[in-house]
Amino acid sequence: MSTPTPLTSVEVCAGAGGQALGLAQAGFEHLACVEIDAHACATLRLNRPKWTVIERDLRAVVAEGCLDEHAGCDLLAGGVPCPPFSMAGKQLGADDERDLFPAILDLAEGLQPGAVMIENVRGLMGRKFEPYRGAILERLEAIGYSNAEWALLQASDYGVPQLRPRAVLVALRDDLRADWTWPKPSPQPAPTVGDALKDLMGADGWPHADDWASRADRIAPTLVGGSKKHGGPDLGPTRAKREWTTLGCSGMGIADAAPGPAAPADHQPRLTVRMTARLQGFPDDWDFAGRKTAQYRQIGNAFPPPVARAVGESVAQALAASRLAVAA
Repeated sequence: MSTPTPLTSVEVCAGAGGQALGLAQAGFEHLACVEIDAHACATLRLNRPKWTVIERDLRAVVAEGCLDEHAGCDLLAGGVPCPPFSMAGKQLGADDERDLFPAILDLAEGLQPGAVMIENVRGLMGRKFEPYRGAILERLEAIGYSNAEWALLQASDYGVPQLRPRAVLVALRDDLRADWTWPKPSPQPAPTVGDALKDLMGADGWPHADDWASRADRIAPTLVGGSKKHGGPDLGPTRAKREWTTLGCSGMGIADAAPGPAAPADHQPRLTVRMTARLQGFPDDWDFAGRKTAQYRQIGNAFPPPVARAVGESVAQALAASRLAVAA
């Protein structure tokens, strides 16, 4: 019996690899990962040295045909920049120079992958951007992807201990005639912050880690990575910081280490980089390049790997079924 040909993918705006990792776990073999940020590219190379990482602006990559050799890949995936649609910004959408939806759609037209998967912030699903979402669907239909759909997925539905809604677009090429559905939520509830972080919080000998964990009895608010234009890392706007306080944590920055043996019982620890990575669904062996601020920005801006895996597995099943139908 011949070995099945692996499903292949091209990842753009890959960041620190949250989506790429989840898709790899779903069975996709990455042909290339495109990312402009040097720290994020270093993170990808650090964790997956065999992956081809292209450190360039996506628009230049598309204009110069750098990915043309991967035409016909099974999946084109990406997390295009969120500031054009973020509720924390001006929400300029198509008028924002950082809007890369046109570039990824041009790439989809050129590569004609079996499926397209794009993720972005919740703000994109607002009424203000309904015409923009519709225009994207119209463009996809024009290039052969009428089987396309938007959804707002909640990360905690897929085991991530964090409130993190994300807009996700999935489109399948028309000629595949593949049946596809959004992944069902996990039957088990996401762990609380305390359950997720108790071992890390007590790793340096804090004797009150168990008591702290019992009080941190909910999932985390959405982590915010921020941008290079702003200061050091923190856990979000004022409202989010208040929520972290009720969970027994300080939202005023990222700690270098967990609390030590001398920290009092009422101490409100700051999270470490590793703690925030775990709250995003990254495995503990996924390392991040750069100094603390650069590491946290990569984490805070990431697409949680478990969510990417869930969507990726659903897409993979549809593509594999289409292959079997063709073979029959």
